Amino acid sequence: MKLASFTYQGRVAYGVVHGDQYLVPAADFLNRFPDLASVLRAGALADLEAAVRSSGTKVQLDAVQALPVIPAPGKIFCVGLNYKTHVAEMKRADADYPAIFVRFADSLIAAGDTMLRPSFSERFDYEGELAIVIGKGGRHIAQADAFDHIAGYACFNDGSVRDWQRHTHQWTPGKNFPGTGAFGPYMVTADEVGDVNALTLQTRLNGEVVQKASLSDLIFTIPVVIEYISRFTPLSPGDVIATGTPGGVGDKRQPPLYMKDGDVVEVEITGLGILRNPVGTAA
Repeated sequence: MKLASFTYQGRVAYGVVHGDQYLVPAADFLNRFPDLASVLRAGALADLEAAVRSSGTKVQLDAVQALPVIPAPGKIFCVGLNYKTHVAEMKRADADYPAIFVRFADSLIAAGDTMLRPSFSERFDYEGELAIVIGKGGRHIAQADAFDHIAGYACFNDGSVRDWQRHTHQWTPGKNFPGTGAFGPYMVTADEVGDVNALTLQTRLNGEVVQKASLSDLIFTIPVVIEYISRFTPLSPGDVIATGTPGGVGDKRQPPLYMKDGDVVEVEITGLGILRNPVGTAA
């Protein structure tokens, strides 16, 4: 299934993407499970599929306001320096462990929303990434069991305010400005994705390809990342992990290529749709 979150008729809702429509579950189902995270917590993806097939309402895509795939994740983890090409352009040494930082839920935006450059920075950069949505929670998850804990996958753009990212050796400020983390347009359930290593990620700025990589190029694989994170904190249904960006970031180009007002940035991953966002400036 392809699952999306949105507002519809004045309330947060979600549905199954079906061509140019959403199949939205009936009100009684939405009352029991008010958002996708609650569906995941209940292990009710199969129930959702059955509900939309039996009594789902067909809604045109343009009749809703898109939301991030999971509108308010409990935890958002991001992996830094997870492709050899990005490590090389950043002139960083190889690491023994994944570099993990966090995002705040209020930094997320949906497909179609404007990514917001803070008015006091000219160094607003793109980072196309694969996002994992956790479906089954756990602690001390073994690598061999990691894929059993994944509900699905989506595109992510870890928009980075580079000067604020580098004020100190802690990256948090540059990664958490409101309106900088694009997440969408939908989540594809793991059973439909199959071998995630066969997927290709591509980022485009104004139609020009600026990043391209196979997901098989990840330094720390998805099972390694899930095992590592779950050792220091429990993972819960609806938590999100952005797995890192490949080489080609604007900050390391000569001359640098930063996002500016009027730009359009796209992240496309095989089978996961296109995450497209215009770029503007925060008031």
